[in-house]
Amino acid sequence: MSMFSVKQKLLLAGIFLIPALSALADSNALWHIVHEQCVPHLKLVGDPAPCAKVDISQGEDSGYSVKKDLRGVLQYLLIPTGRVSGIESPALLANSAPDYWGEAWASRNFMSRLRGSEVPREAVALTINSIKGRSQSQLHIHISCVRGEVRDQLTSEQAQIGLDWIPLPGGLNGHPYQVRRVLGRELTGVEPFKDIAAALPGARDDMGDMTLAVVGARFAGGQDGFYLLAGKADPTAGIEGSAEDDVQDHSCQVLN
Repeated sequence: MSMFSVKQKLLLAGIFLIPALSALADSNALWHIVHEQCVPHLKLVGDPAPCAKVDISQGEDSGYSVKKDLRGVLQYLLIPTGRVSGIESPALLANSAPDYWGEAWASRNFMSRLRGSEVPREAVALTINSIKGRSQSQLHIHISCVRGEVRDQLTSEQAQIGLDWIPLPGGLNGHPYQVRRVLGRELTGVEPFKDIAAALPGARDDMGDMTLAVVGARFAGGQDGFYLLAGKADPTAGIEGSAEDDVQDHSCQVLN
């Protein structure tokens, strides 16, 4: 006797039928993949495919998935399993909000697994784009490589970057950014969404225009930590608010 009901068989038969390329034109493509494929597949057979990981141990509304992105040699996306539109969602500033950034940093191990060797923390960057700088209507954090020139710029400015937010000299890619450093091996508890909303003037009221990046670092003296970077969309200046474009290199030249 089959272990699956007719309904389950039909779901499994159709679970991978969404064509990946045509889905790119759909602003809800990521949501459909996670909600209609990864989560049901995990529940039915214990396999999160086509995602690499699904964690709904705290409930589906508070869970997250990790999926290899179609672009980039090592790029992954962290995507909530609950409906969260993007950086502008008020739910991200609630006391009960899941620590998506902490989970995204922990999920960099998928980059190392795919590469077959460890990806150094200084080569990893996490980003999230503003409303104007994104194509999807479901929150997703890009887990990928940092641009080599960005890593070098941050290293050269390391002595001036402290625990408080300051303007990054020269900005990134010609776009203004604020920067600060965070100490620690892991990102758990840092919560960049809440950080900028509380610390940067006007950010709480304009979260949809904000873009964020976290870059792994090893500071002078061998201390592990991170650079936190915050930018803002400015259509009048042609700035979409895409830290992904300004900070990350999905071809991972920094590893060569």
